[in-house]
Amino acid sequence: MARNTGPKTKISRRYNVLLAGSAKAFERKNYPPGMHGPKGSRRKVSDYAIALAEKQKLRHQYGVLEKQFRRYFQIAISKRGVTGVTLLQLLETRVDNIVYRMGFSRTRAGARQLVAHGHVCVNGRKLDVSSANLRPGDKVSIKDVPGSKRLAQRGLELTQIVNAPDWLIVDKDNLTGEVMRIPTREEINPIANEQLVVELYSR
Repeated sequence: MARNTGPKTKISRRYNVLLAGSAKAFERKNYPPGMHGPKGSRRKVSDYAIALAEKQKLRHQYGVLEKQFRRYFQIAISKRGVTGVTLLQLLETRVDNIVYRMGFSRTRAGARQLVAHGHVCVNGRKLDVSSANLRPGDKVSIKDVPGSKRLAQRGLELTQIVNAPDWLIVDKDNLTGEVMRIPTREEINPIANEQLVVELYSR
């Protein structure tokens, strides 16, 4: 399972948004990492660098490597509709992100681990591919074994103040959920400008 194993808080500091790592550490040092400290953030940034940063934000938010991200972009181009919005929808409907959105894990990384370790079922069958995309009507459930249920219940306890988005239905008592529809851009509320990402890859 490919993943980023580097310092996580540095990623958030680099792009000035909490993507991973400790929230306290990010708030304490809310300037880019590097030996020059806060002064290092005063340099002029090119249009290319801005677009690249927007792409990196999305990559790190969803825990996607460059090769995977480029594949999502190619799929988005081939579909009808607005390419940037389609790209966001492809990222948002990954099974690990849906498990996270349903509240079964506190983080996307934790949700990815739940899926990869075989704790999640889709339409009644175990699915351990965290990058799989779900469609409207797909049903998600936690594997009916004590260990899997315990992990999901712990996640629900940590995320109990967070409500699932309207495009998902969650039954917290039975540890199940369903994808009702594809989310809109407003519901995804992206942390990055997806149009700049499209322009970056279209150069």
